[in-house]
Amino acid sequence: MAAVHPAFTIGELARRTGLPVKTIRFYSDEGLLPPTGRTHAGYRLYDAHAMARLELVKTLRELGLGLPDVERALAGQTSVAELAAVHVDALDEQIRRLRLRRSVLRAVAKRGSELEEVKLMSKLASMSDEQRRRLIDEFWDEMVAGLDVHQEFYDRMRSAKPDLPEDPSAEQLEAWIELAELVQDASFRALIREMSENHSAARERGESMAPADQPDYTALFNRAHEALASGLTPDSPEGRAAADELFNAGAGDRDASDVSYRREVLDRFAQGGDPRAERYWQLLAIINGWPPIPTQAPAVQWLTDAMRAAIG
Repeated sequence: MAAVHPAFTIGELARRTGLPVKTIRFYSDEGLLPPTGRTHAGYRLYDAHAMARLELVKTLRELGLGLPDVERALAGQTSVAELAAVHVDALDEQIRRLRLRRSVLRAVAKRGSELEEVKLMSKLASMSDEQRRRLIDEFWDEMVAGLDVHQEFYDRMRSAKPDLPEDPSAEQLEAWIELAELVQDASFRALIREMSENHSAARERGESMAPADQPDYTALFNRAHEALASGLTPDSPEGRAAADELFNAGAGDRDASDVSYRREVLDRFAQGGDPRAERYWQLLAIINGWPPIPTQAPAVQWLTDAMRAAIG
């Protein structure tokens, strides 16, 4: 006696697989699930092999494979492993784009951005590595155009480029958007250009402006932080001593007690301590995965006020 193989209607397949009848019928019409028989009334029937084939189609579709790829796999024209490798690459690209969108949307929500800013942020987030580096290069080109600057000093300034990793975090993407907006901000550009002009003017006066000749403010910043923690005011004896160190640091042949010289030092120090200049490097640190750069803003403000108090 011949074995009786179970036969399933489309409705039974739907109940067993959880797929809609319409979807199964579509797969059958497309040749992915050919019927193994017909009822006397002409309705399609499927056997256990067809059931297993349908489960495979369902799984491949859930993994994101298109119908042509599913058909090739079922026909043995390609392996599932080969298809998986291709789709992993495609999914990686989709994930990258979704992360970009998420970062833009998070920044939009945080800032309450208007439509034009949203467009700009989306464009910035989608830039290539080469485009990001070019934006920074063009920024520094404009900052020193036509000026006599110390080449080593500005080579150091422009050598740090934003290099996002292949799989950047949301924080890194948001930092890049903020950095790109910062270097395109007119007031920030004016600040850095003025600092460059002061640098050039100092060289004309005979100052070398080489990195090795610039004062190291680390110890002074530490003392300023300690003074703040102790509640010492900028016009305290400790503040006056710190101010004198700043005035004497780069005096060279100039009279460190001269009021015009002291005002010049004060202006240069306050300008260099602008929080936006510090933020530039903090953002680069986030983007490039460097160690975090703690803010020196409170110390800079305390020292600036100490110099103002000393000048009177």
